[in-house]
Amino acid sequence: MSVHPIETILPHTAPMILIDSLDSYDENTGVCSVTITPQSNFYNADNQSVASHVGIEYMAQAIAAYANANQVDNGAKVEIGFLVSSRKYKMHCNRFALNSKLTVKVEKLYSEANGLSAFECSIKEADTLLVEAKINVFQPENPEQFLAEQM
Repeated sequence: MSVHPIETILPHTAPMILIDSLDSYDENTGVCSVTITPQSNFYNADNQSVASHVGIEYMAQAIAAYANANQVDNGAKVEIGFLVSSRKYKMHCNRFALNSKLTVKVEKLYSEANGLSAFECSIKEADTLLVEAKINVFQPENPEQFLAEQM
């Protein structure tokens, strides 16, 4: 496992990088961190929080960080992927409170040769489960060509 600054392994640019760091990863799992601050995207000053439905993007970015860190470690470049669907997105809270330190864990369930993969994902604060889901993603062999074909 190498240390990768988050902006070097996500195919996003500010201000759309929503997670703070990739803390650990191996060939099947990744663990990222997010701290909720007034500067967090989608922060609501009235209730001093971020709505928990934003967690799906935290999970998607954690998958991208995990996948791209592994690709970079193997000599490949950072690529874009697509969130295809989520199943059983369960929110055990309505929002992530100010100063919450969230741990986003993603675990690969399977990966197909055509680029489709599925992940078991969770967001916790300490030992408290806040959100969980199964997420399907697609990473085509040539993302630019795939996007051009969709137009």
